[in-house]
Amino acid sequence: MIEVRRAMADDGDAVGEIHAAAWAAAYAPFFDEQFAAREIKSRLTRWHDRISSGEGIVMLGSVDGRPLAMAWVMESATRSGLAEIYSFYGHPDGWGSGVAAALMEATLQVLRDDGFTRVHLWTLRDTAQSRRFYSKCGFAETGATQTRDFGDGQAMAQVEYERAC
Repeated sequence: MIEVRRAMADDGDAVGEIHAAAWAAAYAPFFDEQFAAREIKSRLTRWHDRISSGEGIVMLGSVDGRPLAMAWVMESATRSGLAEIYSFYGHPDGWGSGVAAALMEATLQVLRDDGFTRVHLWTLRDTAQSRRFYSKCGFAETGATQTRDFGDGQAMAQVEYERAC
């Protein structure tokens, strides 16, 4: 059974575990091994404060009671009037279970309920799996690109996706 809800303050460990495991699977291969290990570790602990502070909305998707997908959304800092999905990750153990699709639909509903009509996100250009997922969820590339340095001095290309909420 799939359940989706807003994350609570005591969900920080679960959200961190999802973020770290997904980041390790999808992003770590792009980086030096030591840098990737530090980044994975940092993702385990950053969510307690973020959830408690109320900075945006953190959503959590579970399968049979096990948290396996997370999303973090808020008003876009760069696109006036749009919401932005800042983080959307599925634990590899949940890939193919449908939890990510259910989480996306619930996240879009929360954004609609908050009065947003459009949402955008950025994803790495070279992560084919995430790009396929966003397209399957109705997102379309806007044609905008940017580079992002995760902290290792390496600029990585990102592409922007957008859709109606």
